[in-house]
Amino acid sequence: MKDVYGEQYLARCTIFRWCQRYEAGRINIKGLPRPGQVHVVTNSATISAMDELIRQNRRITTREVAVELSISKGTVHHIIHKKLVMAKFVHSGCPGICRRIRRRREWVFA
Repeated sequence: MKDVYGEQYLARCTIFRWCQRYEAGRINIKGLPRPGQVHVVTNSATISAMDELIRQNRRITTREVAVELSISKGTVHHIIHKKLVMAKFVHSGCPGICRRIRRRREWVFA
């Protein structure tokens, strides 16, 4: 094999391991579950609970939401910005910013 493929040939042990996996019934390596924690937990119950928390207390922090719902701060940030489409509104006195924000009707401000 080294004569045919040069330096990019596969080792015999790798080929034998692939053959054993194929004989065991594994055909495709894509889509197999991997060990570890799910990166973003975004089920409808979590999203609705977070929406309720934010509407009850508009000054709640992401850390407080994360502790209350037992999820990470990154997941809280993801749900707020991607699922609930909320953003922090800071009035800086600039009418141009307010005009642009008013044009984007899909924003909801927390």
